[in-house]
Amino acid sequence: MTDIPLLSSSYSRYAARACAARPELASQVEALAAAPVSRERIVARLDALSGQLLAAANAAPGAPLNDEQLKKVLRQLRVEVICAVMERDLGGVADVAEVTGSMTDLAEVTIQRALACVSADLETLFGEPRGPNGERLTLGVVGMGKLGGRELNVSSDIDLIFVYEDDGETTGGQRSPIATQDFFTRVGKRLIAALSDVTADGFVFRVDLRLRPNGDSGPLVCSLGMLEEYFYVQGREWERYAWIKGRLVSEDESDSALRLARQLDSLVKPFVYRRYLDFGVISAIRSLHVQIRQEAQRRAMMRPDKADDIKLGRGGIREIEFSAQVFQLIRGGQDAGFRVRPTLAVLGYAAARGLIAPKVCGELTRAYNFLRNLEHRLQYRDDAQTHAMPVDATERAALAKSMGFDDYAALMTTLDGHRDKVERQFVQIFSDKVSGEGGCAASEDGAAAWVWSGALVEEGADDSLLDSLTQLGIDDPAPLLARLRSLWQSSRYAGLPEKSRERFDSVAQRALESARLLEPRERRADTLARMFDLLEAVIRRGAYLALLCEYPDALNRVLKVLGGSRWAAGYLIRHPQLLDELLDDEAMATPFDWPEFSRLLRARLAAAADVEQQMDLLRHAHQAEVFRILLNDLAGRLSVEHVSDRLSELADAVLDVTIETVWKQFAKRHREVPRFAAIAYGKLGGKELGYASDLDIIFLYEDDDERASEIYAAFARRLITWLTTATGAGTLFDVDLRLRPNGESGLLVTDLDAFRRYQLREGDAANTAWVWEHQALTRARFSAGDAAIGSAFEAIRVQVLTTPRDAAPLAKEIVEMRQRVEDGHPNRTELFDLKHDRGGMVDIEFLVQYWVLLHAAQDPELIRNTGNIALLREVSRFGLMSEEEAETIGSAYRLYRKLQHQLRLDGMEKARVDPARVEREREAVLALWKRVFGARGEA
Repeated sequence: MTDIPLLSSSYSRYAARACAARPELASQVEALAAAPVSRERIVARLDALSGQLLAAANAAPGAPLNDEQLKKVLRQLRVEVICAVMERDLGGVADVAEVTGSMTDLAEVTIQRALACVSADLETLFGEPRGPNGERLTLGVVGMGKLGGRELNVSSDIDLIFVYEDDGETTGGQRSPIATQDFFTRVGKRLIAALSDVTADGFVFRVDLRLRPNGDSGPLVCSLGMLEEYFYVQGREWERYAWIKGRLVSEDESDSALRLARQLDSLVKPFVYRRYLDFGVISAIRSLHVQIRQEAQRRAMMRPDKADDIKLGRGGIREIEFSAQVFQLIRGGQDAGFRVRPTLAVLGYAAARGLIAPKVCGELTRAYNFLRNLEHRLQYRDDAQTHAMPVDATERAALAKSMGFDDYAALMTTLDGHRDKVERQFVQIFSDKVSGEGGCAASEDGAAAWVWSGALVEEGADDSLLDSLTQLGIDDPAPLLARLRSLWQSSRYAGLPEKSRERFDSVAQRALESARLLEPRERRADTLARMFDLLEAVIRRGAYLALLCEYPDALNRVLKVLGGSRWAAGYLIRHPQLLDELLDDEAMATPFDWPEFSRLLRARLAAAADVEQQMDLLRHAHQAEVFRILLNDLAGRLSVEHVSDRLSELADAVLDVTIETVWKQFAKRHREVPRFAAIAYGKLGGKELGYASDLDIIFLYEDDDERASEIYAAFARRLITWLTTATGAGTLFDVDLRLRPNGESGLLVTDLDAFRRYQLREGDAANTAWVWEHQALTRARFSAGDAAIGSAFEAIRVQVLTTPRDAAPLAKEIVEMRQRVEDGHPNRTELFDLKHDRGGMVDIEFLVQYWVLLHAAQDPELIRNTGNIALLREVSRFGLMSEEEAETIGSAYRLYRKLQHQLRLDGMEKARVDPARVEREREAVLALWKRVFGARGEA
């Protein structure tokens, strides 16, 4: 026996037995434990053990190991590594990540070495496996579960699946050729034996193959073609969950292995990660969890000493894993950042995306590390795959001491605290929000259940149905009844699968039940009609029906949005993935952080698979933020000015990220960063953007490259395509480029120096032919791209706006332009057009622009693009109008914008109101116009 004292030997009976059986083991463990047990050190130790064994057998160095020799060195290696890991862990110098990383490295190294030995031996007998086109084939070993996630515990099974590329034949060797499936089956069986056979030296890893297609009844190995067919014909929800962590652990640098890895990845990703948000998975994972709990309870009844399970019991490791992985299954199809495998990495990303609170993430992380530490100490004792807390007093005392507690009671107090927090978060995500069992209980409201039922197609049921709708609070039920009947009789509803129909019916009935609570009363029928329009739009997307089933709060919020705004209703129906935003209370309350938004968007775009996915990601990100602004708007948290500010800031951020992303994809780029900028005019320039506003922009560049004009013109065309093309996710922006130099006949992009010459007209900036363009400059600003070009543009803008001008010709041009605007927007109704009619918004804007162009040279504050209301105040300070008059006109402009905003939200294309509603404001604006422009300004 060695005299070297080991912590592992004093706590672990397994380590003590191993040291007794191998006198040299203690010194080897001490040496190995002096530093983290890395993959490189494991490989080096395996090579040394192999060399010693070959030398003892008088074999040449580097000679292939036979099966018995392979088993011996792998088992010796396993004992050394697990004892060294244990030594470091119990000594307090290794954290959970190091322990699980070392055990995962051990598994990968032993799998790869055993696979290489077994494959070489069988190739000597049967020749190399070849595909139908003569290409060499490789057996891929897929690590699932904790091996796939690099989270292997110290006494874990390893879940494996064996795959190969295609069917074919071996080339023949000492024996005749055989089918590749037969060959790889032989490789798989010998690999399993090399790892899991129990010999005098123990075993390396227990191997579990039940996750392969068709489980124990399926073939040991399967081709990629067979795997693909299985995924899309028989693959179940729990298998999607299992494959989240699946990865090749047999990878090498050979062409065949790399080819297999690429093809496997292209099969697994679309199976695991749905293109759209997938809330249907909540029910599936809940069901899986119930089954696991039931199995744990069954085992507890049979073995009371195993009842307190820290993995499968309440608040255990599995609940943390489920809490993390539900985010992956729901969102991984849209957000590649969720396609990481380690549990803590998923939780961290979910917190970074604002899906769980940082405090909750911290609690789950601490609980996970504590439970994994505890799990390891339970398993160190006898190298047993156990997760049960001990019942023996001596065992409890030893366990508590190994965890750093004075006694078992103190350990249990901390453990229960962690369990409570884990269980609380798990319940919040997975508990049934509707009923005790299925998550989509049918309504028990008699009126709602009767209305949405087969009665819709029964003869003579109209009166009863109309009465029921009236009972539900609908004053004019006939149009709504017609809408319900149309949907009930539609082929889309009739063709729903049973589960989807149950969900649809449940949501429909609950929506009808909610009618009595909808305000204002006169909009109830319209709100419900919009709700059924939305349901029809998502009728084939079970994920959205599942969301509304699982989260009644989401349904209530949907109804509120649909009732609050016709425009919002249409937006939601066109982009139903925004339903997810209705669950995110924290995001609603979080201040808008555009730099962080841009950073996350860039990361997601970098991880996207192709251009189409990048274009969809841009649209989804923009839509989500527009919807967040909209929800805050409808809740009364934002003024009209703040809504426009946020929408304008969002447009700037999206334009900036899009320019950067498109340039990286652009084949003709000649530099890493383009010398290119987008300049905003109109509503975007004045930060008065509305929900459906076009972007008035021009493109400038400053680049000495002789091909710059051609390159940036092609780039601008590509950029416009990205912005305006309708993909499956919709469009990003409508873009108006008519304000570029020379209008529609001008170049798509303009050199900065040419823009300067154009605006200054060779020093004749006061030329009245250009007044309209100079009016537009009063609201122009740098939006996105190269900030240096933005600064240069601002200098040009200042030079133009501060050029002295004569009042009379300028006033004449402004008045004539105002007349052309009026002529272009005739109003033949008795209503007042808030924007274009005399006394409206255009009058105020033209007045401000007139004063800016006339007086900016004397008052630099007028140059600042601070909005019309702020500029009116500056005009009063400059002495051109009284403070009272500035306040009156500013209030009129604010009211016009507010009314315009409300009408647009209600879906009105023209913002027109009863003239009496704004009579006082209109008269004040007309009076100011007459005072400033005199007789020439009269209509």
